[in-house]
Parts: sequence; C-alpha cells; structure tokens
Amino acid sequence: MISRKFPKVMYGGDYNPEQFPKEIWDEDMRLFQLAGIDIATLNVFSWSLNQPDEATYRFEWLDEMMDKLHANGVSVCLGTSTAAHPAWMARKYPDVLTVTADGKRRKYGRRHNSCPNSPTFRHYAKLMAGKLAERYRDHPALLLWHVNNEIGIRCYCEHCEKAFRVWLKRRYGTLEQLNQAWYTRFWGHTFYDWEEIVLPSGLSEGLSGGNADQTAFQGITLDFFRFNSDSWLECYLIEYNAIKEFIPDAIVTTNFQGNGTYKPLDYFKWAPHLDIAALDIYPENHTPESYMAMRYDLMRGIKDGAPFMLMEQSPGVINWKPVNPQKRPGVMRLRSYQAVARGADSVMFFQLRRSLGAYEKFHGAVIDHAGHEHTRVFKECAQLGQELRQLGSKLNDSRIKSRIAILFDWDNWWAVELGGGPSTHLKYLDQVQKYYDALYDQHYQVDFIHVGSDFTQYDLVLAPLLYMIKPGLASKLEQYVESGGILVTTFFSGIVNETDLVTPGGYPCELRPLLGIWVEEIDALFPDQSNSVVMEQPLGSLEGTYSCGLVCEVVHPEGADTIAVFGGDYYAGSPALTRHRYGKGEAWYAATDPCNEFMRQWLKQLCESRGIVPLCETEPEVEVTIREKEGVQFTFVMNHSDGYSFISVGEDDRKELLSGSTVRGSIQLEPKQVMILEMPVGAR
Repeated sequence: MISRKFPKVMYGGDYNPEQFPKEIWDEDMRLFQLAGIDIATLNVFSWSLNQPDEATYRFEWLDEMMDKLHANGVSVCLGTSTAAHPAWMARKYPDVLTVTADGKRRKYGRRHNSCPNSPTFRHYAKLMAGKLAERYRDHPALLLWHVNNEIGIRCYCEHCEKAFRVWLKRRYGTLEQLNQAWYTRFWGHTFYDWEEIVLPSGLSEGLSGGNADQTAFQGITLDFFRFNSDSWLECYLIEYNAIKEFIPDAIVTTNFQGNGTYKPLDYFKWAPHLDIAALDIYPENHTPESYMAMRYDLMRGIKDGAPFMLMEQSPGVINWKPVNPQKRPGVMRLRSYQAVARGADSVMFFQLRRSLGAYEKFHGAVIDHAGHEHTRVFKECAQLGQELRQLGSKLNDSRIKSRIAILFDWDNWWAVELGGGPSTHLKYLDQVQKYYDALYDQHYQVDFIHVGSDFTQYDLVLAPLLYMIKPGLASKLEQYVESGGILVTTFFSGIVNETDLVTPGGYPCELRPLLGIWVEEIDALFPDQSNSVVMEQPLGSLEGTYSCGLVCEVVHPEGADTIAVFGGDYYAGSPALTRHRYGKGEAWYAATDPCNEFMRQWLKQLCESRGIVPLCETEPEVEVTIREKEGVQFTFVMNHSDGYSFISVGEDDRKELLSGSTVRGSIQLEPKQVMILEMPVGAR
C-alpha cells in the first residue's frame, strides 16, 4: 500500500529534466541528496513532449525520471502538463486559443493560453490526466498531483459567451430575474432573449479605454468574474475526477498564483475541491513581512485552518521585475520558516535547476548555471534541507489557534473595485492588509474566514469594507454580536446585495440596526488630503487627535455611542468612530481610514477587553507564531531585522529544535535568526 501522507515538511520544487541532456540527470540526483531535496514537481509544461500529435502519447522520459527519483529517495508531485497546450492543437483546433478583452484571438505562444470553455481543451486535458493516472497509479514515487498551473486567465471567446448564458440560466432561471438583478432598465439594457447577452468585455460594457474591469454595468461584470472562476473550477474538476477514477485516495491540488491573493479565482469556492491548498509566492526584497504573513494566513483559512503547501518561491533572485536583486544571506531560510510557522507543510521552489534558455533562464534555482554545490544559494538550501530533515514529522498537521478573525470575500473584493465608488484609490486588499498589520505588528494571531464560516469560535471579527451583504449575512452578524462577539466594520459597508444592487433605506442598509447608525453622505478625499479623528472618549492609551484620509462619512447615531469625531471640514464634530452595544456584544464602525497608530491602539483595546493577549512582547521586526499538535506547542521566533533583538520566551524550559539547546527567559536573537521552541500546551 502506497502512503499518500506527507512523512515530514516536504522540501523540493519544480524540476524540468526534459530541458536538459540525460547526462546530467544523475548529477542532479547527487545534488538533490546534498541539498536534502525529497520532493520534485515534474511534468508541469510537458504536454507537447508527451503528446506530439492527436493520437500519440510518449511517456518514456517520464517513466525513467519517476524511477530515478524514487531510487534516490525523492517523491514526486506529478503535474498533469495541461498548463500549456501543444502547437499542433492550436493549429488544428483554434477554439482552444483565448480571446482578449478587446476581441483579439491570441495565436499560439507563451503559457496559460487555453480557453477554459473550449471543448477541445477540456477533452484532451481529461484524456491526458486519465492516461497519467492510469500509468502511474502504483508508482512508489508518486505522492501527490499538480493539476494545470497557476490557473485563472480570463477569455472572451464565443465558447465562453455561450457558456456564460448557460451559467446565467442556472443562476437566475428567467430573464425577468436577470434583468432585475442587473438593473437593465438603466441605459436601456433590457434583455428579451438569452442570445442577446454578450460578455462584458472592452468591446461592450468596459470603460476607461476598453478596460473590462472598469464597467458600466457592475452586476454583469461581477457575474462574469464569478462565471470565469467557476469555469476554471470545472476544468480543474475534469482533471481531478479523471485522476480519482484511477486513484481514489490521490492527493490532488493546484497552485494558486498572485502571491496568494489572486483576484480572478474565488479561493473559498475552490477550497472544498482541493485535497490540500497550495500557493506560489514571490515577494521582493523590500516586501513587508506582514504582506507574506497575511497571505499564508489566508491560504490556511480557505481550508478552515488546515495546513497548506508552499508550492513555489525563489531560492534566490526573481527575474520579471525592472530590477531583480538577489535575496540577501539568510533571507530565503527565514522566509521559508515564516511559511511553515503559519501553516505550510512544504517548502518548495521554482526551480531546482536553472533553465538555460527562454524567459526564466535568469530566475533563481537551487542548482545554478554553474552546475555544482559550491554556491551561496545552494549551501543555504542544503542547510534548510538538513534542518527540515532533522525536524521530521513533528510539525506536520499541527494547527494555529486564534480568537481573532478577518472576514474575506472574493465577491466583495470584485464588487468594491468594479467602479462607481467614492475613489479609485479605495482597494479592498489594502484595507484588509491595514487591519491585519495592526494586529500582526502587536503579535496577535489571526484567522481568515468566509461568510459561511462559524463566527462563534472568535471573540473578535473584523470585516473591513463589507460593501456587499449576501443573503443571511446581516442576521448572522447580529446573532454573533448579540451572543457576545465584537464586530468591527468600516466605511463603505452595507451598501449593496449580492448582485451589486443598492439596498434602499439608507446606508449601511441591512447593517443599520446592528451598527446603530445612519450614513448620510460618503466624502472622498484626494491622496494629498487628510482630516483628523478626535477622541471623545479615551480608550486606554487611545486619546487625543489622529490623522485620517481616503474616505470620510457623515454619520448619524441611532443608538450607537460616539467614541471619536472628525476634526475638520463641514462634518467636523460628527462621528468618526462609533460603538453600538448590541445584546452581549459590541458592533464598531470606523467612518474613515485612520492612521496606523490609531488602528494599532484601537484594536489593542478591543483585544484587551476580551482578554486576548499578544503571543509575546518584543520588537515589531520579530515575528512570533504558535502551531499546536497533540498537546504540544511549537513557538516560531523569527528576527526579520538586520540587527540583534531580544525576546522573553517564558519562565519554563523550552527545547529549541534547530539547535537542540534549551532556552528560557530573555534571549538574544541574531539578525535573521529563526528559533522553534517546543513546549507542552499551557507552559508559561
């Protein structure tokens, strides 16, 4: 019986031996051993090699490599190769080619170039996945499956248009319901036949020079975004099911791109169909640590706290920015442990050996063009590989526990930014990141949840820019607060329903009874403008005056307490921050975008009011997280700074897993140092 369970935190990455002569394959195996590589992703872009024509399949090279990796103790993450269709397919069946938002059919080239609703693509992708699964179902090297790669391109072809109409029929049932949802009497858009509906592209509803994301009809475009995510999910499931037909217990996933927050795909809708979630992340040298931390926490959240895979990162340089500096010594190791600290059960790279030609030949790799182990990057990778081997299975399937959650919703993200709001500078991710940062900087652990999650397990739920209120959400939030929870939401919330229709009766509409306010006006500020927030009632150390910007609302309390007011403009003295006691809990509303210091102090006070304490007291550049498993907690301490830092780790002895030493009390951290402290749950 082949075990599909990860034996440890897996370590490896994308390997493309088909790009290199066989003479170096054995040398790669030697280098993999030196680096501690125990998993290799194969066959991601090999469709044209595996299938030279419509009727021929050739897997001999893959047979040989699967056997070779197994003989050298390396497991395989097997790609289905469907991330780039062959040239013969594009020539014989042009329907496989995508059409851009401005109506141009692409020619064969690049990658991610297949239409998700092409019958040709779906037919041959299913055949390929099935043939691979049938061939390798009993191969001892096979650990998991990698469907396609970084899925999500949007296509505007005739197949997508026809499929969109079918999708709409399923969603709305009748044209009457559709016309009502889309508000089609505006600009005379009423539809009387399903065939009259066209995709909202740059040729139809797009604004701003053909930009399809800025649209005259937000409801239409919002549904297209949903449809596109669903279309790719259908494609994924075609391959997923083809694999499961031969290997029912297979671990099947795909890697999410966009550094973990890829806008075109609704991760929460995909999550039930992923046996484990996986992401690719490529931060730059100056990327804040909290940016990566938030995305790891989100990836953990889409599977309700289950561990995920770090499928791709660069061990060194990236190659697609205007300037591409090397990662400094220690940074790759530090950032790899950051992913593990926040729930990753793998550390993987793109790529294991550096390509010799084409677009990614200067992208970093474990094995450089020099082809040997005598490079700084290889030595750092080998050190990490040895440490992960030493840790064994200790960390696998351990979980992170939090009493704080951030509500994240892809539909809401799409709707907020489809145009027509107070400011194009208003970005959903920016607001979520800002609230996350205020907690991250103070060492609070945070979960990400969706509208269907169980809110009751959290003392504090943050819902920045809750613009869209889906059916049942308002009553669910009321029940949560009434039972004792604290809800925080912000300006531009409670505005529309799930089809982006404004709910009449005054903002924040369905949230009005819960928040105890009425918003009369929404004022947008230019980037160089600001206002001030003046505390009416001090909250612990939160007192005095703070700056704010972006948006300021004119708010009238309807039962809520005014905690802070605006300091300037015609709404000076009107509420900027309110608190409404509702049942046993509280609902807070920020009518503006306050400065970072205000955010930190405000959220700290809310945490303290529920007895939520930070994981530790230390400098902001020291990151701390805790994973727990079977009564044992693993505290990760990571010094992101270039200087020495101090941290108090508690009174009881803790075993440091990387060095084998025992620590307690106040300890000094070297620059870029990582510590993993093992203790029973509840230790001081």
